[in-house]
Amino acid sequence: MGVATAQQTIGPYWHLLEDSSWADLTRFGAIGTVIVLQGRVLDGEAAAVNDACVELWQADPPASESFPAFGRGGTDADGRFRFRTLRPGALRGRGNIAEAPHLALAIHARGLTRPLFTRVYFAGEALNEIDPLLGRIDDPERRASLIAAPAGAGVWEIDIRLRGAQETVFLEF
Repeated sequence: MGVATAQQTIGPYWHLLEDSSWADLTRFGAIGTVIVLQGRVLDGEAAAVNDACVELWQADPPASESFPAFGRGGTDADGRFRFRTLRPGALRGRGNIAEAPHLALAIHARGLTRPLFTRVYFAGEALNEIDPLLGRIDDPERRASLIAAPAGAGVWEIDIRLRGAQETVFLEF
């Protein structure tokens, strides 16, 4: 039996965090509206989680040779992460119901035996009002935990809180 990796939940792929190009989904020449998603991963005491792995997926635009639609990055000493990607468009979900543009995130961190899954929506997006997932969250503060705020031209910011009073809404699969 081999030696366990630094974060057994993502096994031998932990080393990919050292290659920052994995956090740039436009690195193969993707064409579209480029955005930056940045934020922090925080624990229940609002302290930075400086050794988390954040994975990003998106269904729109679809994956192609120039756009992998998947990225992975680590948090820095302040718990910050940063992705460069293409702005997602609206999707059609179950029953052909419109879903607001969003990104999917998975958080791997110490103490977690499996990743935590969440979504990131964009402030000011009209479809947020009719999105089926957002519509199931009655508490406005909990709903706000999924909404990224503009932080400059093409830059969106969101904090992921793993526990506590302002815990991010996480999804079960």
